[in-house]
Amino acid sequence: MQTIYERIELLVKNKGMTKKFFCEELVISTGNLGDWKRGKSTPSTNKLIEIGAYFEVSLDWLILGRGPQSELLRESQKSYLVDELQRANSPDYILSKKEKDFIQEYIQFADYRRNHNLEG
Repeated sequence: MQTIYERIELLVKNKGMTKKFFCEELVISTGNLGDWKRGKSTPSTNKLIEIGAYFEVSLDWLILGRGPQSELLRESQKSYLVDELQRANSPDYILSKKEKDFIQEYIQFADYRRNHNLEG
């Protein structure tokens, strides 16, 4: 399964950018990028939103590797159950606790934005 970092790296490569230029454009330290690569940390929710907007890709794809047509996470839904993202017989759908926590953090952020009329 591809990591968030690997998907970011693919976007950078496909756009013909250097990693240094990417970091400068999105105000990311090379140390943070290295931590993402080594799996020591993942990008913050805000940074993922910036990266998704910059490359014009969906957060579903950036976070989960699902195509833009995927409707796994929709801000218009009233309730979210991250555990529903796992499907019993497919290893592609098994999420780690860290991935579930990250998705839950994004959902809380999206709910906060909607409840405080901060949608852009």
